[in-house]
Amino acid sequence: MHHGLWQHKNINQAKNLSLPKPLKSNKIKIGKKLHNFAQILWPYNRSITGNGVRKTLDELKKVLPKLKIFEVPSGTKAFDWTVPNEWNVQNAYIKTPAKKIICNFKENNLHLLGYSIPFKGKVTLQKLQKHLYSLPKMPYAIPYRTSYYKKRWGFCIADNQRKKLKKGLYEIELDSSIKKGHLTYAEYIVQGKTKKEILLSTWICHPSLANNELSGVVVTAYIAKWISEQKKPNHTFRFVFVPETIGSIVYLSRNLSNLKKNVKAGFCLSCLGDQRSFSYLQSRKGNTISDRAALHVLKWTCSSFKKYDWNQRGGDERQYCAPGIDLPIASVMRTKYGEYPEYHTSLDNLQNVVTPQGLGGGFLLVKKIIETIENNYCPVATKKGEPFLSKFNLRDSLGAARSFDEESKIISNILTWADGNNDLLEIANKINQPIWNLYLPLKKLKKYKLIVHKKQ
Repeated sequence: MHHGLWQHKNINQAKNLSLPKPLKSNKIKIGKKLHNFAQILWPYNRSITGNGVRKTLDELKKVLPKLKIFEVPSGTKAFDWTVPNEWNVQNAYIKTPAKKIICNFKENNLHLLGYSIPFKGKVTLQKLQKHLYSLPKMPYAIPYRTSYYKKRWGFCIADNQRKKLKKGLYEIELDSSIKKGHLTYAEYIVQGKTKKEILLSTWICHPSLANNELSGVVVTAYIAKWISEQKKPNHTFRFVFVPETIGSIVYLSRNLSNLKKNVKAGFCLSCLGDQRSFSYLQSRKGNTISDRAALHVLKWTCSSFKKYDWNQRGGDERQYCAPGIDLPIASVMRTKYGEYPEYHTSLDNLQNVVTPQGLGGGFLLVKKIIETIENNYCPVATKKGEPFLSKFNLRDSLGAARSFDEESKIISNILTWADGNNDLLEIANKINQPIWNLYLPLKKLKKYKLIVHKKQ
């Protein structure tokens, strides 16, 4: 079932409020751009290091010209980790006794076990089987497997094809290299009115997998493009493109002091391209502005969504929220990694899993969460007692004839909670309204200087 975005559930919305409306055409339009970009990135053999990552970042730089790319040498220490040697592949395949080529890396880069060491020679079927990986429960899928930190070689194969292999000698051609090189990552920063930052991070380490992880890459890139095209935002935005785990650890080791000082909110963006339910995985603390904003937007824009607690983590939120790091980072997804049947297989593709509609909806959800944080502040009423609102045309002067209209109710409710202890998100939750229903009433209250921003 497709759970659409922008299904506002507030049955008390007033007709005279200027509210967000369904933007189906916009969702499809941006979704097509994202899907086209994902098709460009699809062939590159991404891993935790290597030329596939560089080629991916070169394509990102065409969308984000000011993207900064960094190279960290193999052997560099990063907290408890060490940057590994760099892995690149020129060619890899198996030739059967009948001289048929199978597991061709150039046809599908998932066929090769990630970080396979080079090997060339002939082996028996019995020996080859020790180097093959398949999924008996998914006989038509090629699995995605890696061996980053232990030397081995191998191929991934659909189980139905594996069962058809005949006895005999198999010729192995595995032309790869693992040697000193670099780990590559990138960041893109948009300066805001304050130094307080919103951080968005995504992974660039998976090969041809659509939802996990191309969807996160393309959504993050186009969110960055959207932010850069706006007037100066309230917050500074930091976009991080890293290989999972080792990349975020390296990034944190090089930027931790500044991040701890300035990051106010942030998200890991992953698995944002299918058309299933949205998902949210809380930060380690669970009550950050990131958590509050994500839950608020999901509540008011999705017919249903799944919430995961910290014990169900699995992505780079582990690094950003780790003890001693403690950044306010949560994760936003459509279907969570590991929770959809095509996960980490060749079935996770751009035809059946990731769609323009899915990507467009993922983009709009992230955009709405960012707007919520951007517009959130702590309002303080300037008058002692309730203001004489009809003097400002904020309440009908004809009393008792009818109940207040919706906007008047919202204005009154904002004022009653504007004691300097509640931000807009908290007020919106207290009065059971989406935060964007407060924007127009707040604009009027500010016009008459009945509300001011609390000084930080």
